[in-house]
Amino acid sequence: MDIGEWLRGLGLQSYEQTFRENGIDLEVLPRLTVDDLKEMGVLAVGHRRKILDAIGLLPAALSAARPPASVERRQLTLMFVDLVGSTDLSRRLDPEELREVMRAYSNTVAGEIARLEGHVAKFLGDGVQAYFGWPRASEDAAEQAVRAGLAVATAVSGLSSGAGGLLAARVGIATGLVVVGDLLGEGAAKEEAVTGETPNLAARLQQVAEPGTVVIADSTRRLVGDLFEFVELGSLRLKGFAEPVQAWRVIGEGRVESRFEALHGAHVTPLVGRSEELDLTLSRWRLAKGRAGQVVLIFGEPGIGKSRLVLALRERLQAEQLTLVSYACSPHHLNSPLFPFISQLEREARFAPDDAAEKRLKRLELLLGTNGEGLSGDAIKLFADLLGIPTERPSTQPEMSPQQRKALLFRTFLARLDRLAARGPVLMVLEDAHWLDPTSRELLDQIVDRLQDLPVLVVATFRPELPPPWTGFPHVTLLMLNRLPQAQVVLLVDRITEGKALPAEVLGQILARTEGVPLFTEELTKAVLEAGILRYTGARYVLAGPIPSLAIPATLHDSLMARLDRLAPVKDVAQIGACIGREFDHELLAAVVSMPEMELATALDRLVAAELVFRRGLAPAASYVFKHALVRDAAYESLLKRRRQELHARIATSIETLFPQLGEAQPELVARHFGEAGLAEKAIPYWLRAGRLAAARSANMEAIAHLRSGLDCAQALPPGASRSRFELDLQLGLGGPLIATKDLLHARQKRRSSVHKSSVANCRARRISPPR
Repeated sequence: MDIGEWLRGLGLQSYEQTFRENGIDLEVLPRLTVDDLKEMGVLAVGHRRKILDAIGLLPAALSAARPPASVERRQLTLMFVDLVGSTDLSRRLDPEELREVMRAYSNTVAGEIARLEGHVAKFLGDGVQAYFGWPRASEDAAEQAVRAGLAVATAVSGLSSGAGGLLAARVGIATGLVVVGDLLGEGAAKEEAVTGETPNLAARLQQVAEPGTVVIADSTRRLVGDLFEFVELGSLRLKGFAEPVQAWRVIGEGRVESRFEALHGAHVTPLVGRSEELDLTLSRWRLAKGRAGQVVLIFGEPGIGKSRLVLALRERLQAEQLTLVSYACSPHHLNSPLFPFISQLEREARFAPDDAAEKRLKRLELLLGTNGEGLSGDAIKLFADLLGIPTERPSTQPEMSPQQRKALLFRTFLARLDRLAARGPVLMVLEDAHWLDPTSRELLDQIVDRLQDLPVLVVATFRPELPPPWTGFPHVTLLMLNRLPQAQVVLLVDRITEGKALPAEVLGQILARTEGVPLFTEELTKAVLEAGILRYTGARYVLAGPIPSLAIPATLHDSLMARLDRLAPVKDVAQIGACIGREFDHELLAAVVSMPEMELATALDRLVAAELVFRRGLAPAASYVFKHALVRDAAYESLLKRRRQELHARIATSIETLFPQLGEAQPELVARHFGEAGLAEKAIPYWLRAGRLAAARSANMEAIAHLRSGLDCAQALPPGASRSRFELDLQLGLGGPLIATKDLLHARQKRRSSVHKSSVANCRARRISPPR
């Protein structure tokens, strides 16, 4: 089935050419929204409703048409929806009436989930299971799931039960690690299964929810921060869970103006290493206050600290008399005209989700009318129309074309800015400008041009994917944020731990894996503190046991996977490269990847263009390195363990057979891959060779590490002569390096003791307390 056949089945074949011209195929279809359909020219409300209802029934219809997704380990947000009182309805209604009620319910639920980019996995009688963050990851999957849950609860509450009342739904949401992508069943019963604890948790939370409410797990609550308002339900005893589960009921959308503050809470980590950038922005504020309007464009990769710098600016200006106007763009409203301006007006007017139209109009009049900014009645009507508020207010303007209305609306926004600026300096913040819709960009073009003689500072943040806007203006400053140097990262970690020192090996892992990106540093450090691997002694943290490999924090997982999923056709190349390591060579990758050279070259070009990897040299002598260690980790950890073992075995065998000189020079490389493949008997000889080679070079610490890795591998072998022989060879190899390092450590200890005695004597001579 293709898009044309699907439309013909709905009797809407007249839209086939429109869909094809806009690149809408069966893969894109489930993510269409009402705004998308309007923009494409589907103007009839009935046609839009018919299309959205049919989209809600797509999962079963398309399961055979869509190529199966690869089975992966993923962090997923799952939703369970259940219809309240369905058994009672089945007794009270005629089967045909019940069929119509259930069809309306299923279409409504599926339509709301699809509208917010969820994936309806299956219908379970009167229940619906949906995934957010699969088949494509989204950096705000948890947020979209909660928003969809609220939308489902509201939409279902407006449906007739057919028995003189209204329907109600219960919604449960949880986030966690799962295995997803297995196709179970046959034909129409085929479904994409998900395994793990998370589906059971979401189902149990749905059971404890009150009719018409949404209950979420603590795992989801941590990811959405204060973007929503909640009531804490405490620790619940749920069937199948040994320990009590923390849960929250979602009340509605939050009222926090800054998305950054909503996601990071009240305790924001102190700003580190951005004093020059902050001083530059403050200098532009001083110019703006003198009626020389300024624009500061802050750009950099995700997590680099753009929003934190804006928050620091706002903190520094708290004591000043100014008007703050804050706009936030959204990846889900790229084609929603004037979305940031509309949402800002709704926040400023303090609209509540359950406000009636009349109440909204009064709030808008209070904001913009005689008690507010003194805008005319026509301007208020214009804004009311923009916000979708019906009004009986007559217009004094003649009938206008859409283009004339747009021009008048823009002039009204500019007039509003003039009125705000006349009262005092204005700080205008535009977050995530890379997600601006085209109409908002047009309006901002005029604002940037207009503010040159107004006391207004515009601070806009965006990612490098957007070419810097407005750079041709003399009053525009471009400010790029780079990664922090290691000393400042150490200071940032110290601020997060409140001055309590971490073990050197733990700090080393944090530095190596976060590479100067402040958000990565903050989230990984917090994850370490919460993981229970450290014990506080009153002076510093010490390891409570062997140091594990640090897992990717849940708060970063969706964002990292979203970058990989945007390149779904070539993601498997990134995953195989991740198995080779942080760096990988073109020739070795080509030996492991099962694809023609031209396809591989194209895939690598796409990874380079997306800045997931950097390239050095030219193929076939090129080498590649992942831009972030955590991106590499995300690609690697998304593979099933069995698939990882297969790839490690293939990599080790390829090095042995095709690149023997590499195996001779770096036997530890082959040993590591055979070890990760679970082939201990093949790995041990390479660990032994690596240990002997390092010892011959007097690299005794490395020799010890290699030989001990070999001994660890030997533990996987069954007891017997082969294992005993391996252990004997490895232990004999350890002797020399251990003796050499013991002498070295003894010499270092003597030197430290001598230095300490000298320091103590010096302090006593100066009559100050000696160091301990």
